[in-house]
Amino acid sequence: MGAHLSVPIYRRSLPQRLRLEGSRCQGCELVQFPPLPHCPACHGRRLSPFRLSGRGVIHAVTEVTAAGAPPEFAAQVQADGAYCVAIIELEEGAKITAQLVGFGAPPAIGQAVVAVVRRLYDEEGVIRYGFKFRPAEGE
Repeated sequence: MGAHLSVPIYRRSLPQRLRLEGSRCQGCELVQFPPLPHCPACHGRRLSPFRLSGRGVIHAVTEVTAAGAPPEFAAQVQADGAYCVAIIELEEGAKITAQLVGFGAPPAIGQAVVAVVRRLYDEEGVIRYGFKFRPAEGE
């Protein structure tokens, strides 16, 4: 079973999914994504919303095939074949996992990428949107 998100939970997480909104600790200034209720570094609870740039570099990458794809991405794998997922280290220091798009060949570790909003999948009659990463301009 995949990672089911009910419609209310999906809607509450839209700032994260569409604007890459994380949190920044007012004590030690650690940037975290997704936003957390406390800072994992200093354990402070004074956090403010922080919009991430969406620019970063590939830290690790793997290819997901039909056998390993979550159910919500089964239609994508059937239509397009395998896809790549990467750990992206953003300029602000946060690391996130995201799907890659727009690469002609498997991407290299250290390659610059930028976030783009894309259709992810359809569940419960609602098209789910979120971020994926494409090669940065000039790459």
